Amino acid sequence: MNSRPVALITGASRRVGIGAAIALRLARDGWDVATTFWRPYDDSMPWGSDPHDVTWLGEQLVACGATTKAIEADLSRVETPARVFDIAEEAIGPVTALVLSHCHSTDSHILDTTVESFDMHFAVNARASWLLVREFGRRFRGPSGRGRILALTSDHVVGNLPYGASKGALDRIVLAAAHEFRDLGITANVISPGPTDTGWMTVQQIDEFTRQTPGGRPGLPDDCAKLVRFLCSEEGGWINGQLLHSNGGFA
Repeated sequence: MNSRPVALITGASRRVGIGAAIALRLARDGWDVATTFWRPYDDSMPWGSDPHDVTWLGEQLVACGATTKAIEADLSRVETPARVFDIAEEAIGPVTALVLSHCHSTDSHILDTTVESFDMHFAVNARASWLLVREFGRRFRGPSGRGRILALTSDHVVGNLPYGASKGALDRIVLAAAHEFRDLGITANVISPGPTDTGWMTVQQIDEFTRQTPGGRPGLPDDCAKLVRFLCSEEGGWINGQLLHSNGGFA
């Protein structure tokens, strides 16, 4: 019988991403880790996708002592969340913490956003998140007070309408779980990490974010990972139903 708690982390497809940083932090803390990835999305973005990143992350997690499973998952499909849980449970065991770090993001404004783009953002960022949260609530059998749901959000919406709107929906879904899952012993919180350098920032953007942040730099993936690590610990169990800004004071 596996004695380590199991974390399911979505959107861990790039070694420089927040999802990978969270997975490594939890593995070092004694968690086993299932991750999801969807390289076609990264392939469509300016930063691209390195096919070796998923393998690299798996090797790093094993080196930390974790049992791990990487699951290719198109979260725009309704059936995917249940399948992800099935695979994670079969490969590792029942999930104790669900960390939603996946997203779909394509810049567009109110006037030029297409219906197709709007629907895709909500399918991945909101609907899939709801279905993953629902699946977790249905299956959770861990010790009362030890279940965790964490989701990464953003308040960026101007010029990025469908992304920001769908992230707003994500916030409400996760915060509702803090109340609806109380009797299951699950806490649920949302983290807004602010501008985080995961390889997409230009030199000009780094300079601008540095000027706007009292911390004197943009966020790094490990900044968010450290907060997730704490919230997933027993010590973090009294924080519940919160939208936390972990952004160095970025205005």
